[in-house]
Amino acid sequence: MNRLYLLLLVCLYLAPGSLQAAEPPLPPGVIRLEPFPAPETRLDDLDGQPYALEEDRGSVVFVHFWASWCGPCRREMPAIQRMWQQMEGEGLKIALINTAEDEETVFSFLAGHAPDIRPLMDRDGQRTEAWQPRGLPATYLVDREGLVRYQVLGGRPWDEPAYLDFLHHLLKTPQGTIE
Repeated sequence: MNRLYLLLLVCLYLAPGSLQAAEPPLPPGVIRLEPFPAPETRLDDLDGQPYALEEDRGSVVFVHFWASWCGPCRREMPAIQRMWQQMEGEGLKIALINTAEDEETVFSFLAGHAPDIRPLMDRDGQRTEAWQPRGLPATYLVDREGLVRYQVLGGRPWDEPAYLDFLHHLLKTPQGTIE
């Protein structure tokens, strides 16, 4: 019995982390970044209510830049809505930032594509510029400490298992990251 116990301890020592859940691979298009502080983001929502990214400190935040005239944004938005329906109760926060469009355009578009997500209005495009996406749509994942850890350029199927597993894993880790 002691020999079996010793063998088990040796195996555990030689394979650290073997009892932990395996980390999912990064889904297609998700780029791990050298962490940097998220740019200050203070915007009003469609109803004029203020939002500040730092209020979500302690949570993983899905920061998404989009516009209704952007074809990939239009195709991606229903997947974000379905992802949000699954993830909202798990603690994921979403900052859905419209880039330089008027309220009526945003309201009309989201009513048919993502009616459950609170849109934030970057009326002059200055917040979008501060984040420096290379195009739209662009998504950034911010960890619990307010550091930008991941970037995703272009539309993605956020409601598919690879992306959902990735997001679930971020929510389960203390830092909100995959190392």
